[in-house]
Amino acid sequence: MTKGKMTDEIAPLIVRIAEAPGVEMVWSLATDYFRSMGFSRVNYGYTRFLHGSGIGNPADAMFLTTASPDYATRYFAGGLYARTPAFKWAHANTGACTWKWVREAMEAGTLTPDELAALRQNATMGVRAGITISFPEASARAKGAMGLIADPDLTEADVERLFVSRGTALQAVAQVMHLKLVQMPFSARKRALTTRQREVLEWVAGGKTAQDVATVMAISLAMVEKHLKLAREALDADTTAQAVAKATLLNLIFQPQPLADAAAV
Repeated sequence: MTKGKMTDEIAPLIVRIAEAPGVEMVWSLATDYFRSMGFSRVNYGYTRFLHGSGIGNPADAMFLTTASPDYATRYFAGGLYARTPAFKWAHANTGACTWKWVREAMEAGTLTPDELAALRQNATMGVRAGITISFPEASARAKGAMGLIADPDLTEADVERLFVSRGTALQAVAQVMHLKLVQMPFSARKRALTTRQREVLEWVAGGKTAQDVATVMAISLAMVEKHLKLAREALDADTTAQAVAKATLLNLIFQPQPLADAAAV
């Protein structure tokens, strides 16, 4: 496929992703495309709290997958992702690559015991070939990456050919999806911010004191303090300043009203 035809094919999809109003639609549009390319199972992760080789508190990270609930539990909650060679590559690199190098490293005996164990565990779930995309980030504390797991009927050679012929299109859709997702409010916590908690944090972020907020919102100072306390608890923050910072990084405040409503309870 020529570059011109490829652009014509994915341009409408990219526009739809860019205009999508929520996380679910962005994810659905992108993964439908990946599925049509032979990648029904897609894993995506993003954190704004990267520290060393860790992603920070998992509750503050975004994890999305089209895989089965059992696989998602083992891969994300069980920490399997952090032991895979692909994750370590994504942590240290930016760009895209197939998993051919993983097989070559295994055959060369250069993988660690943990990495080999992760590969064996993945193999039991039909994960053998695929593509990793590691996204460039503007912040040293942020990192996003995605794994496209090849369908069972695709061989490693099939994925290599697909990567050569359609790799640019796959990456273009993935990049736009990622850029859209990181703009959106996301709360993986059991307790999301309420509308009032969000509003109080926004006033504090704007430089208002608790007494100022009470006056502006026409509520008591005690109620302002209560909202701030509950917001700190919801965000697992020790101070109000930390709560404001986390809410800002997680796009939970200063959002257009439809997105803000979707993020509130």
